[in-house]
Amino acid sequence: MKQKLIERLSTYVKIDTQSDASSTVTPSTEKQWDLLNLLQKEIESLGLETDIDEYGYLFATLPANTDKSIPTIGLLAHVDTATDFTGTNVSPQIIENFDGKDITLKSGLVIEKSKFPELELYKGHTLMTTDGTTLLGADNKAGITEIMAAVEYLINHPEIKHGKIRFGFTPDEEIGRGPHKFDVERFGAEFAYTIDGGRRGELQYESFNAAGVEVSFNGVNVHPGSAKDKMVNALNLAVRFQSALPEQERPEHTDGYQGFYHLMEMEGNVEHAKLVYIIRDHDRDKFEARKLTMQDIIKSIQSDFGKEAASISINNQYFNMGEKITPHKDLINVPLEVMKALDITPIVEPIRGGTDGSQLSFMGLPTPNIFTGAENFHGPYEYVSIDDMEKSVMTIVGILKKFEEEI
Repeated sequence: MKQKLIERLSTYVKIDTQSDASSTVTPSTEKQWDLLNLLQKEIESLGLETDIDEYGYLFATLPANTDKSIPTIGLLAHVDTATDFTGTNVSPQIIENFDGKDITLKSGLVIEKSKFPELELYKGHTLMTTDGTTLLGADNKAGITEIMAAVEYLINHPEIKHGKIRFGFTPDEEIGRGPHKFDVERFGAEFAYTIDGGRRGELQYESFNAAGVEVSFNGVNVHPGSAKDKMVNALNLAVRFQSALPEQERPEHTDGYQGFYHLMEMEGNVEHAKLVYIIRDHDRDKFEARKLTMQDIIKSIQSDFGKEAASISINNQYFNMGEKITPHKDLINVPLEVMKALDITPIVEPIRGGTDGSQLSFMGLPTPNIFTGAENFHGPYEYVSIDDMEKSVMTIVGILKKFEEEI
């Protein structure tokens, strides 16, 4: 299986599928269709039916091979790669029997063990890395590879009984739009798993509550030589706003279940200034309190300088998917049992980032997240363990098998 995984993943990562947040169409980039069209052909070559819509949501069905009444289970991965670092001309490199030491990439870039101590975990593994000039795109092409491998494995092993499986590949996850045109009814699953995690054993069913915030400031610009009691500097208002937020509640000071305020962009001059934030918290009450804190700071500035001096716009992005997943205990218990049977130590922790499952769960499709075996997403230090990809495939197969056995 390992060689087939290498061949399949190598093919996928060489296809540039970066999304584009500035685009107004779906998929946001035409090049995502290149991988979607390839996947459709591959799926149909396995003798399975596919359906793809105008927005690039490719769905397919592996029919049930049991007479039992099994819930339809979904498997999902996204075709786009991150915009943080170039994904053009990806040249994957293979390291056999990794020695656990520093990795010098073809470009001369070094993945240093002192900075990435988790390298020790992969001693003896077969790794795929970048050449140091691009990201790899294992997020989420490793997940695509694993879903395809799991489906092919089940086709080749009809003795493994399972219910109806719906699997799909979607656009624009990296820019937060993955579920925006996802048709839950058309997908037709009762629940699903995204195969979009990192290290072996990760199982995630809690995410942030998330919002985007834009804060605007209006000043009064007069000549600085005669500015006394007249000038209102919009930049100073922006600085006052940022300084009023708790310094220790920034991303660089938080982990685990801790939320944060994250200043993403700032621009302006004396007359006008703008700050762009994201706010995150796993706890819904604390999340709402963060929004109130920002609104209270605005009220304070308005009290001192007038209502027109400051304004705030807060837009919810997604909510903690745990609210919709935890009532369905089998969605968590089954993967945990399967991982333990495969001698995989489960890592159950909240996602400190976005996932399609956050939005899909609130759209009526409870969707936890499962590991792919990759590390250091979104940059030239990215790599994936082929050994752990194989573990991911067998975890997927085990989950589908166990749901059939327990009915």
